Amino acid sequence: MSPNPYPTPRVQDLAVGERPQERLEKHGAGALSDTELLAMLLRSGKKGLSVVGMSQQLITEAGSLAGLTRWREADFRKIKGIGHVKALQLITVMELARRVMSSAADPNPVLNRPELIYAYFRPLITGLAVEKFWVLCLNRKNRLIKQVEVTSGTATSSLAHPREIFREVIHHGATAVVCVHNHPSGDPSPSAADVQVTRQLREAAKTLDIDLQDHVIVGQAATDPRGTGYYSFREAGVL
Repeated sequence: MSPNPYPTPRVQDLAVGERPQERLEKHGAGALSDTELLAMLLRSGKKGLSVVGMSQQLITEAGSLAGLTRWREADFRKIKGIGHVKALQLITVMELARRVMSSAADPNPVLNRPELIYAYFRPLITGLAVEKFWVLCLNRKNRLIKQVEVTSGTATSSLAHPREIFREVIHHGATAVVCVHNHPSGDPSPSAADVQVTRQLREAAKTLDIDLQDHVIVGQAATDPRGTGYYSFREAGVL
């Protein structure tokens, strides 16, 4: 069998001075560019395009390295040279990155203001394509005892019932609670359903004598008409 006249360019096929692996071993991961780090994950390019070139193509298409955390398998597979397995590997790495960013913070932060809640959830919601609803169980000093994901919905809805929410609050012995959910669109403006659920939560909290401090919708500042990236029902006067 004759050799392939257009072999797939791999990391080890690059000139020595251009190999990300050589630079990684010599200078450490911090010396590598975003493109080079991604090339280390890809390992090989495609016919006529080096692995570094493919990495640059990915970052360009996504707008940034962080933009890749919002990609799904279908997005990666649109790039020639990325098949099913490699796409799944990349999705796995991006999910790990999101979880590391989320867990790197103080495990028991003070979460008594919407801007603090938004900052806490930003890494967690990056790349989420579905709506999720969380309960933050707080102690008397407004420090986080437990973060509980109550529901995970479709791309359009994941509203939770007050019964599910306050069951978690009572179980963890919290003295206060904050409810949080994301809008995958990035616009945190509340829907009619969001307002209705918040009013139900308010009445249930009164009955149970639980301090419902806030219900915060988190999105992205870039797509928020107000530019904050979040919406607080407490600030809006609903709670």
